[in-house]
Amino acid sequence: MMSSNNLKVRLPSSAIILVVLMIMMISCSPDHQGVAVEAPLVPALFVFGDSLVDDGNNNFLSSIAKANYYPYGVDFDFGVPTGRFSNGKNFIDFIARMMGVAYPPPFADPNTIGTRVLEGVNYASAAAGILDESGQHYGQRYSLSQQVLNFESTLNQLRTLMPPSNLTNYLAKSVSVLLIGSNDYINNYLMPSLYPSRSIYTPPQFANLLLNNYARQLIALYSVGLRKFFVAGIGPLGCVPNQRASVQVPQGRCVDSVNQMLGTYNEGLKSVVDQLNKRPGAVFAYGNSYGAAGDILNNPEKFGFSVIDRGCCGVGRDLRQVTCLPFAIPCPNRNQYLFWDAFHPTEAANAILANRAFYGSPSDAYPFNIQTMILR
Repeated sequence: MMSSNNLKVRLPSSAIILVVLMIMMISCSPDHQGVAVEAPLVPALFVFGDSLVDDGNNNFLSSIAKANYYPYGVDFDFGVPTGRFSNGKNFIDFIARMMGVAYPPPFADPNTIGTRVLEGVNYASAAAGILDESGQHYGQRYSLSQQVLNFESTLNQLRTLMPPSNLTNYLAKSVSVLLIGSNDYINNYLMPSLYPSRSIYTPPQFANLLLNNYARQLIALYSVGLRKFFVAGIGPLGCVPNQRASVQVPQGRCVDSVNQMLGTYNEGLKSVVDQLNKRPGAVFAYGNSYGAAGDILNNPEKFGFSVIDRGCCGVGRDLRQVTCLPFAIPCPNRNQYLFWDAFHPTEAANAILANRAFYGSPSDAYPFNIQTMILR
């Protein structure tokens, strides 16, 4: 009888490869979107915002602001439209990957319950603004104040999943990303035929109105236990294809009057971050979206873009006026386009903007970037 010490099992090379693959699959577990996730750097990622970071909430709302059809998602995992307003991954998808967490599931999805909320939730909603009325002509959406209430609903679930001391630590180490405010201009202040705000407020007054409302919601989130916040400013809206088309500007020019409106808001948001950082344990950072996008617009070739003034898909003058229509054929060279449609960046642009928010210098993320925030 052969002793166990002398027993040798020879596996064919194909079997060895299969075993190695199985070990790799076990050690690198997939998230709910089928994306391999490394060891997470944070307990959870919570997302508040508009269509720039919505990953499917509006799919479940009575809204005409939806992106759950082709060609949206043509370059996303498996080429499936998910409700993201991009040809592929949006800003938050890249941030989630850098953090090593799963893509946060949309709050409105009925399946976003129980343990599925533990790595974070996405509350962002297309057409939403800081003000409750912004974007109302699109129908139902979660305004920022409603998103904060939705987070508090998630918090009630989290209280059933862990003891209070663990929850306090969990919230303090999690990161919240907020990217909102564009619709308060594009779908409110810059639409005088539908909204009265422009006849009531000067641009600086309107900016201060937004900032006061925004600060109130940030304080509400801080007061329930969140501590780490990345708060993105508004990019150069006068350069998005929709705004270029709405005003007869010369070829290659942005709408300077729109861009100039944003200075008070962005500088004010940076000051809000400074003020909130004085609170115990607070870790707030301001994302300079205007500067990062401005760099791309001023030096497109440096970043690999050849088309910066129109969308890869859409309708109207130079494909500049609305979002992609169902089953429209998008441009084939999508990585060379800054804009996917009349409002939103391509996946290629989102990758650059997310990288600068996560790893960038104080000119990109003030007073520190997301990577530094995680370590604080």
